[in-house]
Parts: sequence; C-alpha cells; structure tokens
Amino acid sequence: MGADTHGRGPKRANGAREAEILDLLQLAEAALTPGEVAERLGGELTYSSVVTILTRMHTKGLLTRTPRGRAYAYAPVTDDAGFAARRMRTVLEERPDREAVLARFADGLSDTDADLLRQLLGPDQHPGQY
Repeated sequence: MGADTHGRGPKRANGAREAEILDLLQLAEAALTPGEVAERLGGELTYSSVVTILTRMHTKGLLTRTPRGRAYAYAPVTDDAGFAARRMRTVLEERPDREAVLARFADGLSDTDADLLRQLLGPDQHPGQY
C-alpha cells in the first residue's frame, strides 16, 4: 500500500464509492475479487471496506458473484444503459400517477428521441416486457 497506513482515502458518500467500484468493474475484462478491486483502487479502501461495499451492491442486485478460491469474484449484472433503464423504471414505479409522469417525460423528449421511442414501441413490441 502507500504511505497511508490505514489504507483509507478521502471520505466519500457510499453512493460515490459504489459508482466508482461499478465503473471499475464495468471496465474490467473479467469478474474481480475484493482484493483485485482494492488493488485497482490504489489502496484507497481497506480490504474489509471493499468486501462490505461489494456485498451491499450484490444484495441490491447490481452485481453477480461467483466463487473464486476463498473469495467471490464480482461482475455487473448489466451494462451502463441497463442500469440507466433500471433507474428510470424505479423512479416511475415510485410515483402514484404513472400516466402523468410518462406524459411529462414524453413532452420533454426531442423530436429525434420521440421518433426513436415510437420506433422502439412499434407494433411488434409488447409494453411491460423488458
């Protein structure tokens, strides 16, 4: 590790750490163990902190994990577009008036995005299936 004997970097919000680790895992060519994640973070976090964050992300359904030796190796469940779509669905599901939310969303789309959405929701598509 570096000169920091505690292996900790600047204090950051959990969401920022999760996003940083998710980005790291998305760029990796294969699933990574907590030790590999800690190493790629340059010693900013202790091994146990990395395990805690990865476990929390796995519990949230953001990561898959497979046994590798005495540890698990973690990988994202989807790509960046998939995560964005999941966030959009979550926001929609949290609102009582889905129609109003969708109408406002559609009103704010550019002509190009509206055309693309129409194309994606064409007659061959079945709303509600992902």
